[in-house]
Amino acid sequence: MFRNAELELVEERARASLGTWERRSLGVVRAEDAAEFARAAGESTPRLVDPGHADFAVHPMYVVSLLRGAPGADASEFRPDGMYRDEVPGTDGLGVRLMAGGQAVRWIAAARAGDRIELRRALTGVERKGSGEGFVLLTVEKVYGSVRGTLVEVTERFIVR
Repeated sequence: MFRNAELELVEERARASLGTWERRSLGVVRAEDAAEFARAAGESTPRLVDPGHADFAVHPMYVVSLLRGAPGADASEFRPDGMYRDEVPGTDGLGVRLMAGGQAVRWIAAARAGDRIELRRALTGVERKGSGEGFVLLTVEKVYGSVRGTLVEVTERFIVR
């Protein structure tokens, strides 16, 4: 069976970090940013797109979309394909191809404007799949929370070729 050296390195790196939880502050939810996200997602409901609305609510997918706190990332944090260098564990600096392999989201509580969001994430699965060179399937668990507790739990899968 033919094996790609970079894919072998991804698998080795991923297995070495399996189960290690990391934390990252994603900053404070700003109503204006959440409303902008909702508008970009095609929402028109005033309570989702107008921060001045008496019943304003943060769009449920807004927190899941956060990858960095404000002001974002500088150019050195991106891969050539536009993804963050650390988004898919084990792939930083390698010329592998990445694809989304699915996402499951479980909402626990609604985020609110003013919440300080913390992300905890861990690589929880590494599987070699396919024939020949094949691919590596990575599973990442993410937990978004605030001082009020867990807001969202996400399981993401990434295909690495």
